[in-house]
Amino acid sequence: RVLVEDTTKIQADVFGHQGRVVEGSIAVGDSLAAKVNAEQRARTVRNHSATHLMHKALREVLGSHVQQKGSLVNAERTRFDFAHNAPVTDDEVRRVEAIVNAEILANAAASAQVMALDDAQKSGAMMLFGEKYGDSVRVLSIGSSKELCGGTHVQATGDIGLFKIVAESGVAAGVRRVEALTGDNALAYLQQLEATIGQVAGALKATPAELPGRLGAVLDQVRALEKEIAALKGKLASAQGDELLAQAVDVQGKDGAHIRVLAATLQGADAKTLRDTMDKLKDKLKTAAIVLAVVDGGKVQLAAGVTADSIGKVKAGELVNFVASQVGGKGGGKPDLAMAGGTDPTHLAEALAGVAAWVGARV
Repeated sequence: RVLVEDTTKIQADVFGHQGRVVEGSIAVGDSLAAKVNAEQRARTVRNHSATHLMHKALREVLGSHVQQKGSLVNAERTRFDFAHNAPVTDDEVRRVEAIVNAEILANAAASAQVMALDDAQKSGAMMLFGEKYGDSVRVLSIGSSKELCGGTHVQATGDIGLFKIVAESGVAAGVRRVEALTGDNALAYLQQLEATIGQVAGALKATPAELPGRLGAVLDQVRALEKEIAALKGKLASAQGDELLAQAVDVQGKDGAHIRVLAATLQGADAKTLRDTMDKLKDKLKTAAIVLAVVDGGKVQLAAGVTADSIGKVKAGELVNFVASQVGGKGGGKPDLAMAGGTDPTHLAEALAGVAAWVGARV
């Protein structure tokens, strides 16, 4: 058994084949029987022919500046890179798909002619900029597309069956990439998409046609619940804040001035609730330096606040980083309010316990 890999990327017979032996061995004079994987070749041929039609459609939809910058055609899909300096919109993708599928439905016969390069240019055949061509070239006409190409193609556009763009992206400055499927691969993709939509519709107890409205209603409900949860968190934090006031300690500075210091943990608060609670505590404690912490899922959220009359001696950013550095994190912010995060709550209690001494050394 001998396996030979074709290295010409489905090169046409008129230009001959090149290959390399990847299994077994061949000797001069050996007689071989060639066997081609017909299914794989047919899929590759469909993708190749669709690439020509897609190139023409892209130029029609996006403009004549569209030029091929690279491509990959195999049995699974076609990938086409082209010059264009903006993302291809959903509407433009649909228009390209409509043009290509209209060509497929027309079932126009494909034809190839070998002719002189000058004659090919006069015929209006598309040529790749910067590509070197010989004196004789092969001109492929398929649907409304006419390009120089040495590859194998379908006999008629209808052989492609179905065309579907499945991805669009940018690969370099001024270069976009589209990926598309044809034939049975395109059908399998659409059937899988339909199955996914069916699963989502089932979960939402709606038909596929009802999904946009049902999803909108669910999102409205989620937003309403989020507001309700935020309000409840605010009430909980406010109640906790009143209880925390009793934990504030009085620290006397070197000049005899006093500052209230509070370092405590809140339950179930988020970043907004931390800030809101901080503002209320500052109002009630008047002259104060405060650190509030929340532990959620093994992570720490911190907020530090300093009243306006104390920021000349204590900065919230420095205070929050004093605590954050002990719980595996860092943060920053304004002199009167700073936020931080941490990944190690095991040392949080110790860090909060050291806040009063840290403030005392600075006032």
